Order: sequence, then C-alpha cells, then structure tokens
Amino acid sequence: MRFVVVVFPGSNCDHDAWYATSRNLGHEAQYLWHHDTDLKGSDCVILPGGFSYGDYLRCGAIAKFSPIMAAVKRFAADGGLVFGICNGFQILTECGLLPGVLVRNRGLRFICKDVLLTAATRNSPFTNEIPAGAKMRMPIAHGEGCYTADERTLDELEADDRIAFRYVENPNGSMRDIAGVLSAGRNVLGMMPHPERATEPLVGSTDGLAVFRSLVSACSAAK
Repeated sequence: MRFVVVVFPGSNCDHDAWYATSRNLGHEAQYLWHHDTDLKGSDCVILPGGFSYGDYLRCGAIAKFSPIMAAVKRFAADGGLVFGICNGFQILTECGLLPGVLVRNRGLRFICKDVLLTAATRNSPFTNEIPAGAKMRMPIAHGEGCYTADERTLDELEADDRIAFRYVENPNGSMRDIAGVLSAGRNVLGMMPHPERATEPLVGSTDGLAVFRSLVSACSAAK
C-alpha cells in the first residue's frame, strides 16, 4: 500500500505519520509538499497534525487553499482514502470534506495527554481491524479539539453510522464524545487523537497500528 503524507508549513507530525506507515507498518510512504498537485499514485493521503500556516487565522483555514488540497478533494470525490489527524481533521472540516468544526477545548487550555477511545463503528476502511468494544490508548495534543456541529448534523452522523471514534472520558467537551467522524462515502476520516504516535511499545502503546492495519486490509480487499 502506498501512503503520502502532506507537509504544510507548520506541520509537526508529518515525520510521525511517515515513520508509523513506513517503519512500523512496513508499507511505502513519501512526503508531498503543500505546493504539489500530483498525489503520486497514492492509495491513502494523510493530512498530519501540527499548526498549518501557524493557525494564524483559524485552524486549517489557510491550509484549505493550498494547491495540493484541490487534488485531495478530487481524490476523495473519486473514492480515495483520506486520513486527517488532529490539524488534518481541522483542515478537512474547513475544506468541507467532513461536517462540523473543531473549536477551543472546554476550559480553554491546550491538552496534551494519553486518552482512551473506542471505535464506534467497524464498518469503515479505518476501523475494520479494531475489535468491537476495544479501548484504545492514544495521545492527544490540541487546543482546538472540541468537535461541534448542529443537532441535525449530529443526528445524521449517528443515523448513518459515521461516528468513527468516541472518547471514553471526554477530555475537551466534544459533542456526544466524538473523537473522529467519517464522510458520507466513508472514505474520509478525521480524528483528533494521534494513532501515528501509538505505534511503538517504546512510547507506551501500539493501539494506533490497528487503524493503519485497517487501511491496509481495506486497500487489499479493494484490489
């Protein structure tokens, strides 16, 4: 499977995503700069965490205008797998590939710690290898991670089984404990916790590998 990791000015989890997919997972991965427009035959595009363009306007609000995002949107519209982590999730909501918005955490403080979450559905390319009911330990590191949407959107996400992950103990005030959501086509995922930082025993958890293994399984099945 071939992954590409998009690097924006201010990205700081791009190497984590590359290392998780290429070294821990053992698949091909390469970086693409935000000015690129060719996704290089990718099977999955990863938008990593960080502070794209310094988050000077609003998280993800400037990154959505990067040249590469037009290619990402076309890729997603054609059914390609797109995975936004933390700031990547914020970018996906800003550019309209996912509903809702990420706002300031409850308490208005940056939170950096391990949390427990569960996969709310196994019916997606990102969660099919995660055992039902399993509690997964992954780190979060964000100041604007509170998932917010109107009640109609939240009800639609529930009805369509598009809530991918929920927090066991909600750290940031996200509505309905939402930690990650899927697009209507189920091929785009945004999540605030960092699975790429939970792929090594040395860092305290390998639970994040299940997300990447799910992607490999889904890609293999599609071929």
